[in-house]
Amino acid sequence: MKWFISPRELRRKGVVGMNQRNADLIAEHNPRPLYPLVDDKLRTKQLALEAGMAVPELYGVIETNHDIRHLPRIVARSDDFVIKPAHGAGGNGILVITGRMRDSFRKSSGRMVDLEGVGHHVSNVLSGMHSLGGQPDKAMVEYRVKFDPLFEKVSHQGVPDIRTVVYKGYPIMAMVRLPTRDSDGKANLHQGAVGVGVNLGTGRTGKGVWHNRIVDVHPDTGAPIQGLQIPGWDALLEMAARCFEITGLGYLGVDVVLDRERGPLMLELNARPGLAVQLANGSGLGERVRLIESLHREGLSPQRRAALAQECFSSAAKPAA
Repeated sequence: MKWFISPRELRRKGVVGMNQRNADLIAEHNPRPLYPLVDDKLRTKQLALEAGMAVPELYGVIETNHDIRHLPRIVARSDDFVIKPAHGAGGNGILVITGRMRDSFRKSSGRMVDLEGVGHHVSNVLSGMHSLGGQPDKAMVEYRVKFDPLFEKVSHQGVPDIRTVVYKGYPIMAMVRLPTRDSDGKANLHQGAVGVGVNLGTGRTGKGVWHNRIVDVHPDTGAPIQGLQIPGWDALLEMAARCFEITGLGYLGVDVVLDRERGPLMLELNARPGLAVQLANGSGLGERVRLIESLHREGLSPQRRAALAQECFSSAAKPAA
C-alpha cells in the first residue's frame, strides 16, 4: 500500500482504521463480559473441546509455584512440548521444547536448558510476567505442533499459523503468518513475521507484507510464498465460522495451525484482531463487512456461512496498490 494515500482514498477502498475497528467492530459486536472466553486460553480450549473441535492436546496445567514439582510427571512421556501462559499475548512467554537429552531439554533455538531452568520459566509465567495486565497466571503444558510440510521452506524455527477474521460468523479475510529470524520464530507481524494474503475462495496464498514492505519470498529462506495451496481449506473455514457459536463474539480472529499428523488445530481466539490482514490481502475489511451485512441471515449453519463467504470473497489475494 502507498503510505501517502489520502484518508478519502482509504475510505473508498474500505480500509478500516484503528478507531473505526474499536468503535464499529469491537465495541459494537463484542460484549465485554465475553472477553474472558478468549483471553483465557485454557477456557478457550475447554470450549473448543466441548464443541468437538480439534486443538493441541493439553498435558497439564500448573497454577501455583508449589505445583511446579509436578512438572517432571507432566512431561515424563513427552520428548517435546510447549509451555505457554493462559493469559499471554503476542507469543510472549511461550517456551518450545523440541527434544531432550537425559535431564536436559532442547529449546527451539537449539540451546539446552535443564529442568530447573524450565521450572524457572514456569514460575515467571505464574507471576504474570507475560500475561495481559500483568496479573497472576497459569502455565499450560501442551502438545508441540509439527507444522505441515507445506511451510518447511517458508518459516524460520517457529510454527506458522493461519489467522482468519470472522464477522457475525462469516469468515471475511485470512492470512498466513510466517515466522522469521526477526520475529524470533514467532508468528507475530508486529515482531517481524510475514503476513501472506490468502484467497478466501480457494485457500491459495498471494503476496505478503513484511515490515510494511510487499514481498513475494520469505526474507530468510528466499523461498516463494505465493501459490501455496492450504490443505483442507473448506474445513478450516468452517472451523473458523463455528467459533462464533462457541464465543458469541461478532468480530474475532481465529488462529489455526496445520499439524502434519493431526490436520487443522484451533490454537487460540482473539477478541481484538489487528488490521494488518488488510495489507496482506490488498483489500479493506469495511467493504467485506458491508457485503456480509447485506447477506446475513439468522439460523445458517457454520458450514453454510463458510461456503457463502468463499463465494463472496473468491478474488485472488494481492498486495494493496
